[in-house]
Amino acid sequence: MALMIFSLRIFFFLSVLLSFGVIELEGSHHACSNLLNLELPSTRQAKEPYRTGYHFQPPKNWINDPNGPLIYKNVYHHFYQYNPHGVAWSPNIVWAHSTSNDLVNWIPHDDALNPSEPFDINGCWSGSATILPGGKPAIVYTGINSENEQVQNLAFPKNLSDPFLREWVKIPQNPLMIPTEANQINADSFRDPTTAWLGSDNRWRLVIGSKKNQTGLAILYTSEDFLHWTMVNHTFHSAKENDMWECPDFFPVSKSSPIGLDTSTNGPDVKHVLKVSLFTAKEYYTIGTYNLDKDIYNPDKGSVESDLGLRYDYGKFYASKSFFDSAKNRRILWGWSNESSSANDDIKKGWSGLQTIPRTILLDESEKQLVQWPIEELDKLRTKQVRLPGIVIKGGSLHEVLGVTAAQADIEVTFEISDFEKTEVLDPSWTDPQILCSKKDASVYGGLGPFGLLVLASEGLQEYTAVFYRIFKSHNNNNKYVVLMCSDQSRSSLNENNDKTTYGAFVNVDPVHEKLSLRSLIDHSIVESFGGEGKACITARVYPTLAVDGYTNLYTFNYGKESVKVTGSAWTMRTAKINRSRKEENE
Repeated sequence: MALMIFSLRIFFFLSVLLSFGVIELEGSHHACSNLLNLELPSTRQAKEPYRTGYHFQPPKNWINDPNGPLIYKNVYHHFYQYNPHGVAWSPNIVWAHSTSNDLVNWIPHDDALNPSEPFDINGCWSGSATILPGGKPAIVYTGINSENEQVQNLAFPKNLSDPFLREWVKIPQNPLMIPTEANQINADSFRDPTTAWLGSDNRWRLVIGSKKNQTGLAILYTSEDFLHWTMVNHTFHSAKENDMWECPDFFPVSKSSPIGLDTSTNGPDVKHVLKVSLFTAKEYYTIGTYNLDKDIYNPDKGSVESDLGLRYDYGKFYASKSFFDSAKNRRILWGWSNESSSANDDIKKGWSGLQTIPRTILLDESEKQLVQWPIEELDKLRTKQVRLPGIVIKGGSLHEVLGVTAAQADIEVTFEISDFEKTEVLDPSWTDPQILCSKKDASVYGGLGPFGLLVLASEGLQEYTAVFYRIFKSHNNNNKYVVLMCSDQSRSSLNENNDKTTYGAFVNVDPVHEKLSLRSLIDHSIVESFGGEGKACITARVYPTLAVDGYTNLYTFNYGKESVKVTGSAWTMRTAKINRSRKEENE
């Protein structure tokens, strides 16, 4: 009822503003959008203030893991876990399917896979796609069989001449890989096969996530024909005290070129990445070496699957999946961002879950971590550029960024510091960046920081999400500095039913010799932030009650003692075209 009253008040207020010509609706403005199927943000969001404008989401219901993305005949395919019957997860999940020419605008199709056979009658769970020699796509996925066991199945397109791959056929030989007492695999912990790769011995390989007691396992299977699979008699990789490894992803990265590599690539100029998703709702990746002769993966020293290791994203980002884009020689990463709202609020919204913006992923020059950046195609949505030409923000002040639609925006800035005299010393016990960001949130004034962005902010700052940096001096080296990046959701909403956890990450950047960059993609209920040119990423889900649509503000701020120079640009983001299916349009 409170929400209804609030909506009526907003509607009345907007009506008054419209009648006096104070504001105008932008729904009819199209600047080159006839060709691109793009449009400026409009008041359609007034009824659904948290529905995104340029992130992938279906019109309604629950989504989670991205599955088996691929490119075929120059068409991008996005498969994802979808519950067609409600806003909560259901074991009887399906593979929904959409296609795109640019990874920004999407056309939905009928589901690619539905529970229909004894080997998947209780759900078509996550999996991956592989492009076979000759260009034929194949999907290997986890089915929940009639005995509620997790088994691995194979499906092929029905019509290879169809670039949209609208129909898929499950082969009669399914299931191809099953848990048995002989292979000592738990029937409820055997899922999410990776994209397969072809070795120099012409044998296919793929990895399946599992566990044994509390040890996370990556189980390796091999095949000569992609139909008959054999489990190898050793563990591909494992880690104690990890529990179940979900949604593993295994792929090569180049040590010498800023390009992506086909999953089957190996050699002296290549490192390999193994990513796993844990029940803690965190993902970890390691960088290491894949020994094809022994069929084993060895992470580099110090590369571990724990909070001491590396993550793609330190916020709401899970069950990610990458694929090789052969058209542009790049590796692209998708992730699922689940809600931070309550179950009751999800029911009111009528939907739950988003896919993050696709990101390119590369090996950093140090070869010790990956770097990520939003795909270049996203830039076509930018409009109404506002420049920040070297603004000096004194300590304890903020600067409003005017001229953009702050609820649906892209801002990219760099911070330059000239005086490090008042930098705080990092306490040696401050080893957990998330705890440190929670302890020293945006309201806590410091020496050098907090400085950054206040996004989705209300007029009086009753609500805001703060994305910011703090710089500390190393406790054992006065000439070394530690950079902390935070995403503080503690004041993001007056609705106390939301999860407003603060996230944080240490960023491997030298602030003395490098400018600190920060890019934030702001889209109504999601904020994706990229620090240090993609060395650290944090995704947040927020649901302001005041800072919605036209009542949203954007600021740069500095609550430290030293001045900070800010340079960059902000853009309003057009709304991407993500069509409803005909069936949903008629409902």
